[in-house]
Amino acid sequence: MYNTATQEEWFSKGERYATEINEMVEFGEKNGWENWEDQEPDDQREHLAVEVFEMLKKANLNQENEQFRAHFPPAHAPIIPLLKEKSQSIEQLHFITDRKIVFLTGTSYEKRQAYLLDHDQATPLDENIHAVGKSKQGNIFAVANANRISVCNGWDGELINDFELNMSADFGITEMTPFNDGSKVLVVSSDGIYLISHEEKKLIHPVNEDNDEEWTSQIDMENAALSHDNSYIAVGDQGYDHRILDSEGNTLGAIGPQSSYPHFCLFSKDGSQLITNSCHFYNGITIGISSDQYAGADIEAYTESDDFTFIDEEMRVYAGVTAKDYYILGDAYGYIKAFDKKGNRLWKYFLGSTISGMAISDDEETLWVGAHSGILHQLKLGKGQRDRHIIGDGDHYEEFRLLIWRDEPQIWKW
Repeated sequence: MYNTATQEEWFSKGERYATEINEMVEFGEKNGWENWEDQEPDDQREHLAVEVFEMLKKANLNQENEQFRAHFPPAHAPIIPLLKEKSQSIEQLHFITDRKIVFLTGTSYEKRQAYLLDHDQATPLDENIHAVGKSKQGNIFAVANANRISVCNGWDGELINDFELNMSADFGITEMTPFNDGSKVLVVSSDGIYLISHEEKKLIHPVNEDNDEEWTSQIDMENAALSHDNSYIAVGDQGYDHRILDSEGNTLGAIGPQSSYPHFCLFSKDGSQLITNSCHFYNGITIGISSDQYAGADIEAYTESDDFTFIDEEMRVYAGVTAKDYYILGDAYGYIKAFDKKGNRLWKYFLGSTISGMAISDDEETLWVGAHSGILHQLKLGKGQRDRHIIGDGDHYEEFRLLIWRDEPQIWKW
């Protein structure tokens, strides 16, 4: 069925590489990376990538995915050359029900395509969809096109609100979150962060406090989060500290970065904590402050304090979700890692490329992860690792990954 020599080389070298990487990481974390004296492991399968990809496509067409997956466990390093022309960001993942999610390909400044994923079948949606958001509680969905945001009770459910955008033609939405009652939508963009309702389109970040005539709302690394009960909003970007706001956008407190640039923020599911990440190149620092500190918070930049908890001191965080008792964060290096609210790392799991989006099922058993590689991963959490080709100690089972690549005739399942 397959080229035996190719299959054996792919399998044996993949298993060896994963083992050696895991051993290196374990050593570095226990003994300090400065004490690692060996060379970094080399995957050595790049020359097989095109042949294996062609076999993957044949397996898809012949509905032999499971057999192929057993013989050719997926890997990231060998296919990096294929990604240079084919990859695209997978963003704005939102859980709907059962094994169903909605997601988008493309960044805010690119032409996007929305998809509905039902089990392992991805169906393209209306090409005019620019952004999709979901409330923190309940099933309120917001869908944006060129000039409107429609808010529905449930995916394809009853329309409960319809807001005009009134933005410029090149306005791109980085992220958006409808309030739990559908009355407002938090919209994040490089043109500023807004609260949109029938009453107004309110710019809540940045704020021209000095009435500078040359001031602009243009920002980079724009990020925001809405608390699960919608009482609080966190906002930040490359040039401004993270701020904590009330539900109307009024400033309550500020959190200075502990690395260079504010980059990501997220509220815990139970509302007891806010975490903020700041980055420097591909690394970063994440801290957490408790909810009783939001009002009047004044965390000084680059200064250790009893007013916050170090959650992580390595990751530049690009995406994250919160479960009942912990966070799952995705970083620039392609890792997803779980932390509790005290900063204890629970597990790590390597997927390959910068993480661009995540969604978790309501029962917290299934995790979907999108990456800039143009690959969407579906994981069963805590089910046990599928094989010995996994990099990381997370005890998770990857059910499949979808290669949603540019200029391909279809989406390929691996």
